[in-house]
Amino acid sequence: MFKECCPELIPIMKELAAQNPHIDKLIQRHAELNKIIDEVEAGREHMDELELDKLKKEKLHIKDEIYQAVLKYKKEKGL
Repeated sequence: MFKECCPELIPIMKELAAQNPHIDKLIQRHAELNKIIDEVEAGREHMDELELDKLKKEKLHIKDEIYQAVLKYKKEKGL
């Protein structure tokens, strides 16, 4: 997901993940959710709409948290 929308953030995210286990887990969970959601939307997996919406909201919350960490990092490093 991040590779498609913000490839310029990937190096920062990798550095943050290496420094911070929490951010690393968030990035891994985001990728996991992305895969699950893609499978359901492609019709290869089944899930009710309520559960799918729950996963999408979780993914968005994680994305926001990661992005906030990236902004903080960039501010601290003067980027």
